[in-house]
Amino acid sequence: MTIERIGSTQRMSKIVKHNGTVYLCGQTAGEAEWDIKEQTQRCLDKIEDLLKEAGSDRNKLLSVTIYVRDMKDFAAMNEVWDAWIADYEKPARACVEARMARPEILVELSVTAAL
Repeated sequence: MTIERIGSTQRMSKIVKHNGTVYLCGQTAGEAEWDIKEQTQRCLDKIEDLLKEAGSDRNKLLSVTIYVRDMKDFAAMNEVWDAWIADYEKPARACVEARMARPEILVELSVTAAL
């Protein structure tokens, strides 16, 4: 089975396609002036663009893991998520609190989708 890697750097690939499945690298949008809602929306916009580039879309999401810096932002993040996914098939999902790579990052999403 062929593995296709798109947007590879020495550290990672932004998209990996294998056996009818698309794996996206973790998506962040960490600008210090953006709140959790803005960061979540920007992450989701990036995910939508990457899925399109891979030949998939948000209706084919299989699994999403959401990492939030502080669970106090859980409800606000969910407002944006719920609006974005409202008219689509719902993926399996997990959300955990996590220490981020940089302090300005409030949320990161990791996505797996079907082609």
